[in-house]
Amino acid sequence: MARRNANGEGTIYRRKDGRYEGAVYVLTTSGTQKRVRVYGATRAEVHGKLTEAKAKDQQGIPAADKAWKLGDYLDYWLAEVIKPNRRPTTYELYEINVRLYIKPALGTVPLTRLTVPLVQRFLNQRLADGLSVRKVQMLRETLSPALTRAMREEIVSRNVAMLVELPGKQETDIVPWTPQEIIRFVTAAESHKWFPAFLLVALYGLRRGEAIGLRWQDIDFANKVIHVRQQVFRANGEVQQGPVKTHAGRRDLPLLDAISARLIKHQEEYGHLSQDTGLVFTTSTGRMIEPYNFTRAFQTILLRHGIRRIKLHHVRHTAATILKNLGIPARDVQLILGHSDIAITQQIYQHDTMDSRREALKLMEGVVVETQQTDKSESLEAVVAVVDGNGSRQVSRQTQKMAALSDQFSEEPKKSPRLRGDFSWLGWRDSNPRMLVPELGAKHQDSLYSSRVTEVRHAMGVQARAWVLGVVAVALAVKKIGGNEPTLAAQVELTTPVPAVRHRTSEPTTHGASDCSLPSHYER
Repeated sequence: MARRNANGEGTIYRRKDGRYEGAVYVLTTSGTQKRVRVYGATRAEVHGKLTEAKAKDQQGIPAADKAWKLGDYLDYWLAEVIKPNRRPTTYELYEINVRLYIKPALGTVPLTRLTVPLVQRFLNQRLADGLSVRKVQMLRETLSPALTRAMREEIVSRNVAMLVELPGKQETDIVPWTPQEIIRFVTAAESHKWFPAFLLVALYGLRRGEAIGLRWQDIDFANKVIHVRQQVFRANGEVQQGPVKTHAGRRDLPLLDAISARLIKHQEEYGHLSQDTGLVFTTSTGRMIEPYNFTRAFQTILLRHGIRRIKLHHVRHTAATILKNLGIPARDVQLILGHSDIAITQQIYQHDTMDSRREALKLMEGVVVETQQTDKSESLEAVVAVVDGNGSRQVSRQTQKMAALSDQFSEEPKKSPRLRGDFSWLGWRDSNPRMLVPELGAKHQDSLYSSRVTEVRHAMGVQARAWVLGVVAVALAVKKIGGNEPTLAAQVELTTPVPAVRHRTSEPTTHGASDCSLPSHYER
C-alpha cells in the first residue's frame, strides 16, 4: 500500500500526456492558503520546483494570490498606486505610455515570465519604429516602477526593466539668453496683459505653472514677500490647480519694487477678473490660463520683435545662469528656483557662456602670461649697462636698486678702504654670484668677467693713487722739517706705476724692489 503524504508535503504525479505535475499549499499575498501547481518533464524537475516553493513558504515569502499578466497588473498599479499618490500629470504620462505602447506589445505576457531579453527586444523594436531615444527611455521609466512595486508585493523576484540597456541620453545644448536678450524681451512684452507674469519668469525663474498659478493671497505687499504655493497645469483633459511640483518648490521670495509696482497696476486693471479663481493672471473671461496659451503668447512676442527663440522653460535656465555670472552662491540660487537638490541647479540649470569662458581665460592669462613677462623684465633689468670712469659701457648684474661699485667701498674713518660683502680676491670671479649673468650665455661670460675686472682695476687705481699722494705729502713735510733733501724716489718709489689687478688665471707680474706695492690690508 502506497504511503500517504503528510499535510503540506506536496504531491507529485504523472499526467496523461506524460509530463509530471506537482502541487502544494502555500500562503498567498492576500493572507489565504492556495494550492500552487508546478510542471516538468521529469519527476526530479517537479520535485525541485516543489522544494523551492515550500522553502519560500517556510521563510515567510508569500506567493502571488493570482496569476498576473503584465497588462492586468499595470492597470491595477495605475489605479491603486499611482493615481492616489502621484501628481495628476505623472499619472497621465504613465497611463498614456501603458495604453499606447506597453500593453499592446507585452500585455498578455505572464508577469512571472517577463524576462530581460523579452523587454530588451520590445524597447529595441520601438527604436526601430522611429521613436526617439528619450521616448523609449520614458517607456522603461514607466515599466520599471511597476515591476519594482511587484517586487515589493513579492510577485516577482527581480526588476527586469532595470537590467536592459538603452542608448545614452541625447542631451541638447541649451543656450540661455544673454542679459541683453532678456532686456529686449522684457521691453517687448511690456505692453502685454500678462507682462507681470513674464517678468516673474524672467526675474525669479518661476516655472510656467507657478507664474500663472499665483494667487492674490500669495502676495504680501505689506511685508514685500511672494509665497509660491500652487501651480496651474493641464491633466486628464482639463486645466487644474494644485500644489507646486515638490516640497522644495514651496518657497518664499522677496517682492521686488519693480514687480510690486507692476502687480499693483495689474490689479487695478484686471483685478475684477479674479473674483472666482483668486488668481492674479486669468483669461479675459476670468478663467484659469491654459498653459499652452501662455507659452504661445511668449513665442508670439519673440517672433514679432525678432528675438532669438528659446523655450519658455529655458528662461528659467537663463535666470539661473545670470545669477551664477553675478557671483550669487549656488545655494541661494537653489532656494530661489525651488530645486530639491543643489546638483540640479549647478549641473542642469546653470550654464557657462562664451563670455564667462572668455573672462575665466583672461584671468588665467593674467596669472600665467603677465607673470612670465614680469619675470623676464626683472631678468633683463638685472643686466643693465654701467658706464665706468673711462666712458666705456660695461654690462653689470646690478639692478637699478643696487648701488654702483664705487659706492660699495666703505669710507668709515680710521679704516682702510675695502669692498663690502664676501668678496674673495682668490677666485672672486667664480665664488661671487654678482659676477654671474646666466642670461648672457656661456660664451659671453669671459667678456663679462673682463669688463668687471676693468671696473675693479679702475676703482682700485683711484684708491691707490690717493694713498700714494698721501705718502708724498708726508715725505715733503719730513724734508722741510729735517732740512735734509733725500731723493724723493729713494724715500717713496713714485717712479713705479700703480700695479694692475690681474685676472686670477693670469701669471702674476714680477716687480723689483723699487715697485710700489699695495699695503698689506689690500691683500685679502
